[in-house]
Amino acid sequence: MYAWIWRVLPGNVAVKAVLAAVLIAGVVALLFFVVFPWAEPLLPFNDVSVQ
Repeated sequence: MYAWIWRVLPGNVAVKAVLAAVLIAGVVALLFFVVFPWAEPLLPFNDVSVQ
């Protein structure tokens, strides 16, 4: 999959590296701003009980 993405990206190695970094940053931003806030209420991390 990563090899396919690398082959599909246009440009030389430097341009491909910049585009790959932008794609990675986009995926991380999507996870932090959309996926994680949506999933946080479903996770049991705040259900703490001390006995």
